[in-house]
Amino acid sequence: MQAHWHTFLHTQHAVIEDGRVIRFGESRPESEQIQTETVLVDLSHYGLLIFSGEDAQAFLQNQLSCDVTLVNVHQAQYGSYCTPKGRVLANFILWQRDDEWFMQLPVNLCSAIRKRLSMFILRSKVRINESSDQWIRIGVAGKAACEQVAGTVHISVNADSPLQVIRTAQADVLCHAADRIELIVTPEHASELWNILRRHAQPSSADRWDWLAIQAGIPVITLETQEEFIPQMINLDLIGGVSFKKGCYPGQEIVARTQYLGKLKRRMYLAHIATRDCVSAGDDLYDAHFEDQSCGMIVNAALSPAGGYDVLAVIQRSSAAAGKIYWKTPQGPVLNIGTLPYALD
Repeated sequence: MQAHWHTFLHTQHAVIEDGRVIRFGESRPESEQIQTETVLVDLSHYGLLIFSGEDAQAFLQNQLSCDVTLVNVHQAQYGSYCTPKGRVLANFILWQRDDEWFMQLPVNLCSAIRKRLSMFILRSKVRINESSDQWIRIGVAGKAACEQVAGTVHISVNADSPLQVIRTAQADVLCHAADRIELIVTPEHASELWNILRRHAQPSSADRWDWLAIQAGIPVITLETQEEFIPQMINLDLIGGVSFKKGCYPGQEIVARTQYLGKLKRRMYLAHIATRDCVSAGDDLYDAHFEDQSCGMIVNAALSPAGGYDVLAVIQRSSAAAGKIYWKTPQGPVLNIGTLPYALD
């Protein structure tokens, strides 16, 4: 987390652990806020890699699962970076700013992904900079998010245009969804913008943003789940994060073979777990028919306003269709499968 921004958040009574805001002061339970209020969230737990140079677009097109030619200064794209075996090392949002490409992913993955991608630059005219501290990311979430951001930075936000990018004098605005708007701003202007936004939005933990992403069916690969899934298992093909029309990239053969031969046995589901114990990414799931063999894994989890946890989980499709799924042990709490905002088939 950028040093001056860290200090500013402390003046706002933020409680920060491992570079992530876990709460602000002693306000009422934040799980209630997302239901009734617009919330203001620090997104420093995400980092930025910036790609520049005249070969940057072609380089990214040859390395990533998404079609980079669809990314421009007005439109962002989901995507992933895979091993040669098609396993996801990181997934991200990619957008363009002038002649640079911004890749946003968990901050604790940035250094390793930058190092790995740098190995393949060779003679290409490409530079990769880790720029997490050069920009502050602020999230506005809730039913009135579009209205609050539009009034603050004086723009028109199209709630029906996901991943729209709008550049303003104060900030770059990334519209994840109607209820999740991100502002990317320089450290010099971040505190001023935060103070303006908080007039109509309640500061809240990063968990509130994560919960809304889970409800939207948008996964985030973390250290605990690297190389566990191919892109289709976490539904990246359903949200525009995989192109089957572009050329080769690491893992492309495996990803394409799975798509065209119809061998995808696991998909990502939205579910609820009624437990007071901590549910975490990487936790195993079980089906009574598999005995002690895992039938799935938690991708992301966040405290639910209804109590317990809401999760995104990759599960054997046959297990999800046939019976009960259990968390952590074959005798653990049951997953109640919900409905994603997009179709799985």
